[in-house]
Amino acid sequence: MKTDLPTASFGSSQAPTDAVDKSPSASNTKIQTAPTWGKKPTPHGIRMPIFRHPRPKPDRLLNLTMQFLLRQPDPRAQHRLEQAGTHPLLAQLFAARGVKDAAELEQGLEHLLPPALLKGAEQAAQALADAIARGERLLIVADYDCDGATACAVGLRGLRAMGAKVSYLVPNRFTTGYGLSPAVVELALQLEGGKPDWIVTVDNGIASVEGVAHAHAHGMRVLVTDHHLPGDALPEAEVIVNPNQPGCGFPSKSIAGVGVMFYVLLALRAELRRRGVFDAANQPRLDALLDLVALGTVADVVRLDANNRLLVAQGLKRIREGRLQPGIAALLQVAGREAARINSADLGFALGPRINAAGRLADMTVGIECLTTDDPARALELAQMLDSFNRERRGIEDGIKAEALAMLEDLDHGAGQEAGGNVAAISLFAPHWHEGVIGIVAGRIKDREHRPTFVFAPAEDGTLRGSGRSIAGFHLRDALDLVAKREPGLLLRFGGHAMAAGCSLVPDGFERFRAAFAQVAGEWLEPSQLQRRVEVDGPLPAQWLLPEIATLLSAQVWGQGFAAPLFSARVQVKQQRLIGERHLKAKVRLVDAEGVPGNALFDLLAWGRTDFLPDEARIAYRLESNTWQGLTSVQLVLEAVEG
Repeated sequence: MKTDLPTASFGSSQAPTDAVDKSPSASNTKIQTAPTWGKKPTPHGIRMPIFRHPRPKPDRLLNLTMQFLLRQPDPRAQHRLEQAGTHPLLAQLFAARGVKDAAELEQGLEHLLPPALLKGAEQAAQALADAIARGERLLIVADYDCDGATACAVGLRGLRAMGAKVSYLVPNRFTTGYGLSPAVVELALQLEGGKPDWIVTVDNGIASVEGVAHAHAHGMRVLVTDHHLPGDALPEAEVIVNPNQPGCGFPSKSIAGVGVMFYVLLALRAELRRRGVFDAANQPRLDALLDLVALGTVADVVRLDANNRLLVAQGLKRIREGRLQPGIAALLQVAGREAARINSADLGFALGPRINAAGRLADMTVGIECLTTDDPARALELAQMLDSFNRERRGIEDGIKAEALAMLEDLDHGAGQEAGGNVAAISLFAPHWHEGVIGIVAGRIKDREHRPTFVFAPAEDGTLRGSGRSIAGFHLRDALDLVAKREPGLLLRFGGHAMAAGCSLVPDGFERFRAAFAQVAGEWLEPSQLQRRVEVDGPLPAQWLLPEIATLLSAQVWGQGFAAPLFSARVQVKQQRLIGERHLKAKVRLVDAEGVPGNALFDLLAWGRTDFLPDEARIAYRLESNTWQGLTSVQLVLEAVEG
């Protein structure tokens, strides 16, 4: 297998070869037995941890008991949608998610918000058009997640199609850290062929005050394209394109980094048309990049407002029609997904993690190369590497997650409370944890405990790197800002969004952070906000329990801020058995409002749950279709049990 990659990339970083504790915070950890690290590296140089700590049973990893909250559709909006021809079930679901009229459901590209509304986009287009005309060299500096990788791929493909001389460089999570730092600028100076004339950041840069200044000191100009929230000071870049910068009236504040780069390309193409470089007949087809835009948007878990849904819908349409990049096709192949049947969940749970795994364990260059090659064979080779990275990532994640849950039990031992229940926020750290997967683990703990959660691991420079995930009503980046003000010198860097954020701490700062973070959460969150809740769409009428309805639902764009439908039902459990060691399958009858069970038996699947259901329960489920031996039927996928 070839692994030769461009010189603009970083080398991969190995995990620690032992469990030696180099952190002053080591005495704070409750881990009883540290893992040992495998003596033999994997084919990709990652030493896998062999965890000796007892692992919780699978049902402990997924707490499904929740309070149900019924979504209430606006009846007038629902009526307007039905009158406009929307299926009655979809009209109910859309109205319950804030859709007011059918115009918000338009999926034609002519309904995209115009680039002129995005502050800095036209100025960026003029600067890039001038650079292309002068033959200047552009260097894209990307982020090491899926949004950054797709934004880089969109930038490379789009700029090259418009005549630019452009290459890329992606920071390394373990050495240079996130964003356009002075260290990354130094690497740009060492590139073969000399320093670039322009640095173009994608999915980063809004916090790179020092990095931009360092680039200027070496005679490089900087165009920042980003979507993250700015800090107190903006970098003094030549141009900033960010919907969240002061003075920007762009309505879609939740657009992903890949979407921002796509908008810059739209503005650039329009500028080149004005200059006579292209006309409507020979201009580059930027819609060919929408499969990449859709992938990055869903994988970054940004809120799917109307504009983002349109971008994702267009990308999914192209994929389903077979008009997709070779890298996307290869990723679908290794993930076992059919392009013709892909949905937004596949982007988020099948393709996105495989791209992200490269940045978590090694080098995101593998992901970017997969998304930019036009050679299907090379794309498949790289996709297989990404799939291997993802398997390694899962192994590391499972071990850390088990230790984290055991740590929570130790912290609450004797308190008479459920793990995590005695605090408003959770912070965890162990000196041997892998920095590349702490964000995923934080998300798993947050989902299970319903608490804002930060997980920390030691970085190569001796500091502590943390990744956090939040719950509704608790703005994570704002919380970090308050912690930084209350504990001067504790946070070296921080940034992010309401629901996800990251930070770096001084080496001995974990206990200070844990106390300060918990205090902020205790002040901001009401007890009711800490109850595990799930919003449901109510019972699904029997006439709609059909494979055709499951297919109709799957074809829609669902995601963050526009949740996939969850239906509620009281069921009688007639049979149940385990599938393998981690999953439950049952046969159930639906019970009507009068308490009468129906005649039909439905399959109910509970992934990650091994404890049996009671004879009768009220559940929340997703509706799916299942084809077996040529016959297609509906199945219910358990998401929660009311309790």
